[in-house]
Amino acid sequence: MEEVLTSPLPNTPRSLSFAVLRVPFFLEPHYDESKPFIETNRERLLNKWGGRQGWERQKAHHDLKGRGLAAGIPKFNLDRLASNSMASHRLIQYLGKRYGLRVSEAVYDRLNVYYFVEGHALNDRPRLANVVAAELEKVLTPDNIILSEEDLLTFLNSTEGTKEINEALDALVSLGVHGIPKFIIEGSTIVDGAADKDVFVRIFREIERKGSVKNAPFFGSILGISKEVLQRPSHTLANFMKDNI
Repeated sequence: MEEVLTSPLPNTPRSLSFAVLRVPFFLEPHYDESKPFIETNRERLLNKWGGRQGWERQKAHHDLKGRGLAAGIPKFNLDRLASNSMASHRLIQYLGKRYGLRVSEAVYDRLNVYYFVEGHALNDRPRLANVVAAELEKVLTPDNIILSEEDLLTFLNSTEGTKEINEALDALVSLGVHGIPKFIIEGSTIVDGAADKDVFVRIFREIERKGSVKNAPFFGSILGISKEVLQRPSHTLANFMKDNI
């Protein structure tokens, strides 16, 4: 996105902006939702890949360290606390509906650091409410009604949004998506997250030349995201320049 935003093509109908909608996915769907965490990620991976040798082969095959560096995560916390992530998925969708995708993206970025770097569990609801409340204070303007830590904890302890998350998971299965990361562009084009950046740039440049997208986001209606929210971009050139001053 950065390359296309900062270097628009000349003589195109309009410059691109992006509405990024995060679709939920469970790495360990069997984890007990009632527990703050289940195990460390180190334990999870050793169990999943049959011990250290299998784990080392997977690390080399998927280049997890390199992909983390590319995503701006210099060092993963290997002993981060792994948990059921339903509550955090529900929260991201709720914030997107209430405040727009730019805010939900900012919170998503904060939770990446919260989990992958700081190592906290995504189902530690009091801690999650505290961290997200602080992030909302940073990214929202005074004219917004900012949810308090208590408001967020009440939401996290509810079941609001669970139906939409489960329907999105069913839709992923119907599309043949069984692993992440994956990107669905123009509602139909599925690109593996491990694809070279040139693949994404080529797709985005073609949309830029056309001046419009051919399909609405596939998961917008499933997750209950309004057209109004989807039409307000999460990533624009103006916002990129502001964030990188």
